[in-house]
Amino acid sequence: MSDGALSQDEIDALMSGSSGGGFDFDGAASSDDGLSENEKQTFLGIINSIIDNQSSTLSGMMGKTVTISPPSIEVIEGGNIAAGFDGSFVRIQSSFTDGVPGYHSYLFTDEISRVMAGLLSGLDQVELDEASLSAVSEAVNTISGSAMTVLGDKIGKTIMSEPATAEIKDAADSDIPTGGLVKLNYPITIDDYPPAVYNELFDISIIKEIVAQSAAKSSAAAASGKPPAGGGMPMGGGMPQGGMPMGGGMSQGGMPMGGGMPMGSGMPMGGSMPNQGYVNIQNVQYPSFGSMTSSSEQGNISLLMDVNMEMTVELGRTKKPIREILSMGEGTIIELDKLAGEPVDILVNHKLIANGEVVVIDENFGVRVTKIVSNPTGVNDVT
Repeated sequence: MSDGALSQDEIDALMSGSSGGGFDFDGAASSDDGLSENEKQTFLGIINSIIDNQSSTLSGMMGKTVTISPPSIEVIEGGNIAAGFDGSFVRIQSSFTDGVPGYHSYLFTDEISRVMAGLLSGLDQVELDEASLSAVSEAVNTISGSAMTVLGDKIGKTIMSEPATAEIKDAADSDIPTGGLVKLNYPITIDDYPPAVYNELFDISIIKEIVAQSAAKSSAAAASGKPPAGGGMPMGGGMPQGGMPMGGGMSQGGMPMGGGMPMGSGMPMGGSMPNQGYVNIQNVQYPSFGSMTSSSEQGNISLLMDVNMEMTVELGRTKKPIREILSMGEGTIIELDKLAGEPVDILVNHKLIANGEVVVIDENFGVRVTKIVSNPTGVNDVT
C-alpha cells in the first residue's frame, strides 16, 4: 500500500466482509464494547438508505460516475486508527454540535483526495494545497449535510455540525481522540480510477443515541395508529370520539350509524333529520376595498421615511468555472460583462432602480445618476 491504492486482495477481502475497510490496523482489532450487534445493524440500515443519494450528489459535482458501496462497521480504539495509513492522510472534521453532539470526521487517503480535488476543480493534476483541501471539504460537507438531515428525521431532532475543516494529518499528528470510536468503511469507485475506501468516524454515544431515539420514535408512531385505550370500537364501522363513523358508516336516512348526531351539528340529540335532502349554499359576499383607503392613511408613508435601505452600485458581472476560481491569485484580472464607459447599475435592496456613471469625490468613489428606471417594479430582482 505504498502508493495509497488498495491491492486486489484487500478489495476482495473488504467486499466479502472480512476486512475492516482495506487498511491494516496493527493492534486495532474490532471491539464490541459499548455497542451491540443489533445497534450496529440498525445503524447500518439507516446509513444504507443514504449512500445512493450521496453517490448521485458526488457524481454531479465531479462529472464522473461515483459509486459508494454499503459500508462495514466496527468499534475501534481511536488512538490506533492513524496507524492504518501509509504516511499522511486527509482528515475532514465536522463534529456534531446539536441534536446528538459528539466527535464526527471523515478520513481519506492522499491519493483519493487528489482524484476528488482534480475532478472538482477540472484539473488533471493537483497538489494537496489549501485550494484542493477546500474543494474536497465542500464535497464532503454536502454529503454530510444530507446524512444529517436523514439522521435528524429518524430521531425527530435537528442535527447540526461545526463547519467542515480539511487538514493533512499523519500518525504522529492525527487529532483523532483516543477511546472507542465507531468506524464506517465505505468502498468507493470513481469511473476508471482505482477503487478505494474512505472512513467515517463517530463517537459511540452518537450511534447509541440515534439507534435508541429512532426506535423510540418508531414505537410512538406505531402506538399512535392504535384505537384509544378503552374505546372498544372497531376501525372502519364504529363511532370515534368525534361522533362521526370511520370509513362511511352512514345509514340510508343520512344518520350516522349508532343514532346520535355529532356535537356542534345544530341538531338536538335524538332528533330526526328534516325531509329536505339539500342545504342552502350561497356565495360569500366580499366588501369592496376600493373606497376604504382614506387620504390620512396614504399620508402615513411619512412614517417610513427614516427607514434605511441598502443601496449598491454594480460595476459588472461574469461567470467562471470552479477550476478558474480555484486558480485565482494576486494579480489575476477578471473581465466583466460591461464595456468601458458603459453605465453602472444602481440597486436598492438588490432591485435595479437607476443607471449612472462613476465619479470621484475627493478621495472617494461616487456615482452620478444618469437614468431612472421608468418601471422598477417590472424589473427582475438582481441577486
